[in-house]
Amino acid sequence: MNRVHAFGDDALGELDAVGLVERIRARRASIRDVVETAIARAERVNPRLNAIAHEAFGRARAEAADPRGGYFAGIPTFVKDNVDVGGMPTQQGVDAFQGTPRRIDGDFARMFLATGVIPLGKTQLSEFGFSPSAEHERLGPVRSPWDADFTAGASSAGSAAMVAAGVVPLAHANDGGGSIRIPASVNGLVGLKPTRGRLAQDRTMRQMPVQIISDGVVTRSVRDTAAFFRESEKIYRNLRLPPVGDITRPGKARLRVAVVTESVGAQASPEVADLTLKTAALLEELGHRVEHIEPPVPAYFRDDFLLYWSMLSLFLVQSGRRSFGNTWDPELLDNLTHGLARHSRRNLHKLPLAIARLRLSSRISARLYREYDVVLTPTLATSTPRVGHLAASNDYETTLERMLAWVAFTPLQNATGDPAISLPLTTTADGMPHGMMFAAAAGREASLLELAYELEAARPFPRIQDPR
Repeated sequence: MNRVHAFGDDALGELDAVGLVERIRARRASIRDVVETAIARAERVNPRLNAIAHEAFGRARAEAADPRGGYFAGIPTFVKDNVDVGGMPTQQGVDAFQGTPRRIDGDFARMFLATGVIPLGKTQLSEFGFSPSAEHERLGPVRSPWDADFTAGASSAGSAAMVAAGVVPLAHANDGGGSIRIPASVNGLVGLKPTRGRLAQDRTMRQMPVQIISDGVVTRSVRDTAAFFRESEKIYRNLRLPPVGDITRPGKARLRVAVVTESVGAQASPEVADLTLKTAALLEELGHRVEHIEPPVPAYFRDDFLLYWSMLSLFLVQSGRRSFGNTWDPELLDNLTHGLARHSRRNLHKLPLAIARLRLSSRISARLYREYDVVLTPTLATSTPRVGHLAASNDYETTLERMLAWVAFTPLQNATGDPAISLPLTTTADGMPHGMMFAAAAGREASLLELAYELEAARPFPRIQDPR
């Protein structure tokens, strides 16, 4: 395998974010050393991975000399390049316009940076986040550190690649159709998409007709993800949701788990279905009650979600000059973006019903979670594709067909607003990590984190730095 990582005997070592916090507080490493080491690691692996959209190494060094407070004070990170950070451009994975530095932090970045993290820059994503693989025709593909011949997923591909390669212990990601969970699955990471409204969000994401996007992080350990939500809750608290709190260990309750290996119009490959059933067997060994059920997704869901996704593309294509300025050139947009916009134009008459049904999808999940505590599915329906399979240069119909066959399970929680977490519990025959996804009712992140701790202990996650 063509692995790319930067783990070594330096200030970062093999520590996760919580371990680095402890090292810094014990004065076994300085914040300056930690940040400088992360920069050196980024410079070492990024030429192979193509994960960084904007470097801010000088800014990071300045912040390391005078760090802000917060639990994660001095911990290096990256921000995905579709939220605003003051002083950095927001390019959205697109070269159809020339971004300029933002004047102030957006709402999410303000909350994220208040935890103490130091951004080294912004990470690459697929064009506007539409594709589950970041393979831009001119900006190039983002490659998996586990094997650079394979995609790093998307849309939060760059963030996941930097975490998996050991450059930073955690990085920002967001999820409008699986974009925290997809790259977490591909890169052997923990990726929790929170309940809708759990964290602060930039205004443009809050104003969507159906708020499908949630922000979060990708990490290498359950405790880092739990610590991030604990610390974020101290800064931004949604009073309509039960608190996540400080989750530090497995829960004692035995859960009712529903297992699903099929979705609307797609099903898991035989290999992935088998890995899912093995994960279900592990849950039974741990004392949880497991039941196999039919897909809970209505037959119309996939078409509704695709139309809504397409509407977002049409809006961006039509409002580009107003939104992005005089440098806007729609001719530079990729085949997927244009194809989605065409699909929306042809089906605009169906959009009101699609939006109404997506908004009502939370009722479907509410009924499901009256019977079950957790639903287990594979994060992705098939093994990780090689670079080129989902390339932006492919024709729209080919790309769409391949996308829908791969990303069959994640979009449901974006519509319902429920939380879901991808855990790196399995490996496919080609040696690539493959995530298993656990979803729960709205506001139940604490239950998912408790289960994640239990599974991490029972089946320790694979490490990229271990011998093959």
